[in-house]
Amino acid sequence: VQLQASGGGLVQAGGSLRLSCTASVPTFSRYVMGWFRQVPGKEREFVASISWSGTRRDYGNSVKGRFTIPRDNAENTVFLQMHSLKPEDTAVYYCAADGNAVSGAVSTTPQRYEYWGQGTQVTVSS
Repeated sequence: VQLQASGGGLVQAGGSLRLSCTASVPTFSRYVMGWFRQVPGKEREFVASISWSGTRRDYGNSVKGRFTIPRDNAENTVFLQMHSLKPEDTAVYYCAADGNAVSGAVSTTPQRYEYWGQGTQVTVSS
């Protein structure tokens, strides 16, 4: 399984950005997908997770109400739509895939995920 993340960049505070992550796997709809972020010297932080069919989603407390995590199973792609960005959202964002979860579940800890993308930098200027 390979995950290719894209869409990062530089944005002003209050702006929006959409990250994409495309997976090279034939059974994408059977993977829980997640987004995490990390800044140097800190642990990887949970951002969002979505269940197989998208019926369940979960978000980290720091992004609730500002970020959403839609997925398109026909395109093997998960997105992270980010609004009202803050300087503290600056980080490298990673997408991840969990192939061991059951239908309807989400995964909120990095240990649950077997596959990781390469990361994409998001920088929010004040």
